[in-house]
Amino acid sequence: MEPRDLSANSPYVPGRGIEEVARELGLDPDDLVKLSSNENPHGPSPDAVDAVEAAAPDLDVYPTTSHADLTEKLASKWDVAAEQVWVSPGADGAIDYLHRAMLDPGDGILVPEPGFAYYSMSARYVHGDSSTYGLSKGDDFAQTAENVLGAYDGERVVYLTSPHNPTGSEFPREELVSLLAAVDDHTLVVVDEAYGEYADQPSAVGLLGDHDNLAVLRTFSKAYGLAGLRIGYAVVPETWGDAYARVNTPFAANELACRAALAALDDGDHVEKSVESARWAREYLYENLDAPTWESAGNFVLAEVGDGTAVADACQREGVIVRDCSSFGLPACIRISCGTEEQTKRAVETLNRVLTEAKA
Repeated sequence: MEPRDLSANSPYVPGRGIEEVARELGLDPDDLVKLSSNENPHGPSPDAVDAVEAAAPDLDVYPTTSHADLTEKLASKWDVAAEQVWVSPGADGAIDYLHRAMLDPGDGILVPEPGFAYYSMSARYVHGDSSTYGLSKGDDFAQTAENVLGAYDGERVVYLTSPHNPTGSEFPREELVSLLAAVDDHTLVVVDEAYGEYADQPSAVGLLGDHDNLAVLRTFSKAYGLAGLRIGYAVVPETWGDAYARVNTPFAANELACRAALAALDDGDHVEKSVESARWAREYLYENLDAPTWESAGNFVLAEVGDGTAVADACQREGVIVRDCSSFGLPACIRISCGTEEQTKRAVETLNRVLTEAKA
């Protein structure tokens, strides 16, 4: 007995965790700084923590009420109908739901390269195919409709990531409008806005009223600091919002996650603090890191360091965990998440020392 052929799916490579690195190197976890997974260095809203503690005694009850409450609150936030909000276990879950709703076996999706590996993995789970359009380092990873359309061949779903991970570039609003008008009628354009709170550009959700071939992904993992609870959502066209009930896994978004998300939505101060902190850290990295960087609209900065694996390993041995971008097809680069002021300064000091030693 064997599983079906999964060789087309490479395992997703996450940023390394503090406990994992500490065990491997024999270090005290408290002495490590983790800037490899684009997590919120300020943690979750205290209100979200309180909500989780308050809900804990009721874990024997399915999350029907909290799920409905979160759906309604998100619909109000974005001024859309409740049927347009597909709450999911992380944005990853929303990707699965969209593929269940949109893809027949053999249908294709088009994804950015470098980019998030799970877009293609999820499509293959439902026997879909995946192809790519490239973002060029030579063009500073600029995102344009022309670039996407140059690779487009009538795929059923086209993914845009804005801000893009790991580069930080954005897909401009006018380019998105051009792309929506240019693709075939059967193609859904999905804008992944996992890092949307950190960007100045308005959300693509505002275009849903005029475009029925657009869906937008959002998450509570980044600016809201709820990565460990896995809660996200898609906002979809009103005309086919009722498909959610047919593709949703029963009770997939758990009670604690829904309650935490409800509380986090009310704590605007925490999100503002997180966003402002990331903006400060980005500027500090641009100005003080002894390596070329790219301007980012996310809570991370991509830097070119020569040998990403060697530099990341050397930094790790000194207690600073950054992301080697070889798995993204960028072996000369590392990605540094925006930390607190103290964490960011330590990361820059460590990286600059490692880079100097590498040149010696």
